[in-house]
Amino acid sequence: MSRDASAALDLDKLFAARLHAARARPYLATALFALHTVESRQVPTMAVDPYWRCYVSPAFVDRTPAEELAAVWVHEVSHLLRDHHTRGDRFARQHGLSGPAERLRINIAADCEINDDAFGDGLVHPEGAVDPAFLSLPDGQLMEEYLRLFRLGPRTQSLSWLDCGSGVDGRDRDWDLGAQGAHGLSEQERDAVRFRVAEGIRGRPGNSPRGWRRWAEEAFHPPQPWRELLGAAVRSATSGAGAGEDYTYGRPSRRSAGVPRVVLPSLRRRPPRVCVIIDTSGSVADAELGSALLEVAAISRTLGGRRDLVSVLPCDAAAPFVHPLCAGEGIPLVGGGGTDLRTGFTRALGTNPRPDVVVALTDGQTPWPAAAPPCRTVVGLFPRRSEPSSWNENDPDHRPEPPPAWARVVEIG
Repeated sequence: MSRDASAALDLDKLFAARLHAARARPYLATALFALHTVESRQVPTMAVDPYWRCYVSPAFVDRTPAEELAAVWVHEVSHLLRDHHTRGDRFARQHGLSGPAERLRINIAADCEINDDAFGDGLVHPEGAVDPAFLSLPDGQLMEEYLRLFRLGPRTQSLSWLDCGSGVDGRDRDWDLGAQGAHGLSEQERDAVRFRVAEGIRGRPGNSPRGWRRWAEEAFHPPQPWRELLGAAVRSATSGAGAGEDYTYGRPSRRSAGVPRVVLPSLRRRPPRVCVIIDTSGSVADAELGSALLEVAAISRTLGGRRDLVSVLPCDAAAPFVHPLCAGEGIPLVGGGGTDLRTGFTRALGTNPRPDVVVALTDGQTPWPAAAPPCRTVVGLFPRRSEPSSWNENDPDHRPEPPPAWARVVEIG
């Protein structure tokens, strides 16, 4: 029998469920026990704020089995570890999203990112939990990707109650205690929790799902915003007649109506082909090569996982091979000599089909092509100290040429 709605929060049940969650997901234990619980009758179930407070409805705890509560604990702390409040607020500002409907859509997308591999192995699937299959969406995508894949409609009407709090979209709720409220974690404390969790996952990667392993690798090395960097290439690749376009019979052309009994294909846009030149000269450290592989994986995800559109070209003073992207760990980053990325650009532009975008990941100690390549170019620079010895130990007065003005330059790592 359910207790009265005014009954106090059952902390024994709630904390027993948290212990269950920590035993089922030991790599999240630091984060689970960093949350401070706040009783609230305004929240529909459980919700979090950016300062690592977890607001809990007593009625929800009363009616929910402890096994489901454990799964909800894991779900809510996942929003904070994955920094959904910062990412959700940034996406909303960049795309002009406002109002409760868009807030709900951000919450649904964030839930899909978490719930595709959150349950099982000791955690039950909570009643009403939203996963990508519920919306007929693919698994393994980030919140930002899901936001581009669905809109609110009849299928999402049953989710109007959903609200995991300001820890998802960064927008204050009536129940929030705010930045100055009691028991909130400082920015440094929040980073320390994320670091401990990431280190735990990286130390024993076989015990965590692929999504969490990817998060741990990127927690303190966020990849570049490749969707924005490659977005102009998508537009330029499709602006000219026959350029960057492909034919499909999946959607017949509108011109078919004027040609009876003839089905004409329609033109479709395709993502750009990207060739990534990775500087493998002796001045590039192993850690920087690891960063380069993370960026390659991020580029592949930006292209919808189309590995056939990404090729990798290791280059020091020579670039003998162009490798199609199969798996990051399968790319042989050989080299170790001097640096001349001009050979890499020549080899990349000589491939068939020619890439729409060339991305060069380098420390910058290289001569550059004299003329701009006939495609969009992005140069990712590994940061270097300003001491002269960091550039050329044999010539203290040497300074490398800066990347040319025709390249978009970003800093890697």
